Amino acid sequence: MSSDTKNKAFNKDGRRSGKGSDKTKPHDSAPAKPGFAARAAATKILAAVIDRKTPLDGMLDAEGGNPAYKALGESDRALVRAILNSALRHLPRIEATISSLLDSPLPEGARALHHVLVVGATQMLYLDVPDHSAVDLAVEQANRDPRNRRFAKLVNAILRRIGREKQDILENVAGVPAMPAWFLSRLEAAYGVAAALRISETQLEPAAIDLTVKSDAEGWAKRLNGVVLPTGGVRLAAFEGSIPSLEGFNEGEWWVQDAAASIPAKLFGPLAGKRVVDLCAAPGGKTAQLILAGAKVTALDQSANRLKRLSGNLARLGFEAETVGADMSKYQPDELFDAALLDAPCSSTGTTRRHPDVLWTKGPEDIAKLAALQERLLRHALTLVKPGGIVVFSNCSLDPEEGEDLVARLLADSGNVERVAIAASDWPGLEAAISPLGAFRTTPDMLPLTDGFASGLDGFYAAVLRRVR
Repeated sequence: MSSDTKNKAFNKDGRRSGKGSDKTKPHDSAPAKPGFAARAAATKILAAVIDRKTPLDGMLDAEGGNPAYKALGESDRALVRAILNSALRHLPRIEATISSLLDSPLPEGARALHHVLVVGATQMLYLDVPDHSAVDLAVEQANRDPRNRRFAKLVNAILRRIGREKQDILENVAGVPAMPAWFLSRLEAAYGVAAALRISETQLEPAAIDLTVKSDAEGWAKRLNGVVLPTGGVRLAAFEGSIPSLEGFNEGEWWVQDAAASIPAKLFGPLAGKRVVDLCAAPGGKTAQLILAGAKVTALDQSANRLKRLSGNLARLGFEAETVGADMSKYQPDELFDAALLDAPCSSTGTTRRHPDVLWTKGPEDIAKLAALQERLLRHALTLVKPGGIVVFSNCSLDPEEGEDLVARLLADSGNVERVAIAASDWPGLEAAISPLGAFRTTPDMLPLTDGFASGLDGFYAAVLRRVR
């Protein structure tokens, strides 16, 4: 490794040793280069995700999001989203690359410098951004930040090295699991080393766009250049444009819903004429499925804003449901239901293809807290159905603590609940997702497709339970 691209040793105060380490001139007064604001916004938001565990979606909200993001034009916002999604998907590999080019680790107080390097390296390794642009703007970021000015030459050297050796670097880090170690170890314990690595690789690709259709899946697949999935939905080929511009959207013929998310509502059996409560119902995709199956649905959610969104989604589809704003853990209906769907709040670790920040904003303690909450909600949900009534419990977590372990514990200590096993023969094409105990367990590496269609689906768990008396 050539000495001109390695950093000199750091003193204890975080300054580089050696002559000339602080000669970089400040650039605060000069106008920022085009594209600077987008990189600065990406760096700030990345820091909030990694260091403060702030969820990404809220910061990228067009109305209530991060001020630096909201101040950008749409093209720059798109660039920020691309940088952040790629950085969070590939973060262990990016950090391994940066570490390999340093003589000694960055000082503990140099988190701002770390994020500048990550944003620059992300553009060069994983996005179609000219190397010179990524380097120049990263150096300008360093020069404009009093904490980082003395490291501007280091930023320049590290990123130029990445540009020169890009292909070798990508090959060298290809074996680095693209997940934080804490979560990878949990996947290995649950699924085995080989499966955990497959899941890790699969989540590097963005999620496909899946649709649940009211009818004629084959016809809609043909009209929208899609393919029919084993779930009965339609997966679209990659396309540029907006979902509302597609045929059938305004007419309410379909709605966007990941293939795995569409499974729980299909596990009840015949629903025509039955009273069903959809607990934690917003944004309404599963509610719509239950209505489509002929159920009389009560949609419950604690958030008034989320219920408003649900009602709007149902209106576009031409569906109606009774909506109730309530904390489901305290909800007591006047009359017990025939069935209940509890798609419970969870760690969302099965959705990292579309939410790559999840593994960086959650930890083992969050999984434990959420599993405890889910168990309380599930035990209450079972009191809302008549004797003989069905409760489908589901979530989009990959962790057994939130799924298999929770249900096993409930069945072991309750004499009033029994499992209704799901038959693999009822799910051709997804047989591998049915566990030996008859529960659904999808992982992102399932559902391989060809002919230009993206493979995979969200990680989901679903179990069917019956109240005995």
